[in-house]
Amino acid sequence: MSIQVEGLTKHYGAQKAVDGISFTAQPGVLGFLGPNGAGKSTTMKMLTGFIPQTGGKASVCGFDTVTQTLEVRRRIGYLPESNPLYTDMYVKEALNFVAGIHQLHNPAQRINEVIEQTGLGPEQHKKIGQLSKGYRQRVGLAQAILHNPEVLILDEPTSGLDPNQLIGIRQLIRDLGAEKTVILSTHIMQEVEATCNRVIIINRGNIVADDSLGGLKAAHEHLGLEEIFIKLTNT
Repeated sequence: MSIQVEGLTKHYGAQKAVDGISFTAQPGVLGFLGPNGAGKSTTMKMLTGFIPQTGGKASVCGFDTVTQTLEVRRRIGYLPESNPLYTDMYVKEALNFVAGIHQLHNPAQRINEVIEQTGLGPEQHKKIGQLSKGYRQRVGLAQAILHNPEVLILDEPTSGLDPNQLIGIRQLIRDLGAEKTVILSTHIMQEVEATCNRVIIINRGNIVADDSLGGLKAAHEHLGLEEIFIKLTNT
């Protein structure tokens, strides 16, 4: 399995943000859903080694997220919800900077490939600060996939994209999921229907559903995904 999580827990003082969750993920697109404050972003930050867990274990490509954090980070591409970018850099300059961090052997070729994949061609010579929100999201996604990681963790990757841009990025996520393990967090249920093979729903730090889209609907009298989400998290 690309990702294995066993009894993962995170406390912030007296608050239990994640409550002993367990799941696995392998190549494909896994929708990681839940209401605000459910523990989604906290879980993703623990998987990337950004924050340590309070209890339990997690591994990425066989490497422990606490004791082998550098090996984990080499194998993960992460697009956080906040999408921090160097807004004074030009698009290609920023991608060159990230390529240097990852010590890519042929950065120019890989940067051109990623610019093509993410549709950044028309904006590649602009400063990031001049870009629309949608194009900034594309830069964040380009940075996440630049080193060709085995695992991608995407937190609200389509935020700010217009309907035309959505089609291209959805297809890119599906294409990436054919070879990589992709964890996709979003509040847009159509996004999940269009891209995901499997869905995990988390509520108040606990997993309340873990199934394929078809299995989830069959288990809930063929309700729509949005209705299932509301049913499982409105407690």
